[in-house]
Amino acid sequence: MHTTAVPLFAAPTFATELTLSSALATTSVPISNSGFIGGGQIGYNYQFANSFVAGIEADIQGVAASNRTDTVFGSGVPVGFPAETINSTVTARERIDYIGTVRGRLGFTITPTFLVYGTGGLAYGGVNSSVAISQQNLPAGSTFGAPFSSFGSLSNTRVGWTAGGGLEWLFAPNWSVKVEYLYYDLSTATFALSPLTNTFTTGGVVYSSAPFAKTRFTGNIVRAGLNYHFNLWGPAPVVAKY
Repeated sequence: MHTTAVPLFAAPTFATELTLSSALATTSVPISNSGFIGGGQIGYNYQFANSFVAGIEADIQGVAASNRTDTVFGSGVPVGFPAETINSTVTARERIDYIGTVRGRLGFTITPTFLVYGTGGLAYGGVNSSVAISQQNLPAGSTFGAPFSSFGSLSNTRVGWTAGGGLEWLFAPNWSVKVEYLYYDLSTATFALSPLTNTFTTGGVVYSSAPFAKTRFTGNIVRAGLNYHFNLWGPAPVVAKY
């Protein structure tokens, strides 16, 4: 996740503080989401005479333990104020609640019961993200020095794409197990934070900036599944076959 602060206003003589404050609020916060998934899928496969298999699948699964938080700390001395230090702390959080896909699938049966395939299509997911920025001018004095902060959050459904592949083994006339890998990209989200404003203790604004955050929701899924194959065109074959 990347945060950027755009300078807005500085009282006379405090422009260097505004420049440094905005620079300290502009940073990248590394967040790596991971968790466990569980859900279900439905689909349709058709096997051609030349051993190729084509199909379409749709699935959805919840994601547990995906909430991740990371913090970046920065500090600097503004030009012209050697006795002053500005400290900044940026904390970012991300969570994915669920993820689903609608994909095409194309594979080849190495044996009558063993399929290797590639897959790709639409991905969607429910995401949450938030950023908090806290700053303070030190040493704290009578003019200013109380901590000041900014906060913003995002919660919505993102839509993107996914691609991957897998192996599937039809171990009985209607039952198969599979192992699958998918990469997903739910695109980039940008959201605004509240103004990051330092004030005089006597009233009035020392300086203020407008931060915003940008994050991209991408990830890797490795999963195993158990599928039951309905035979829509007649009784199940005696020998397992796609």
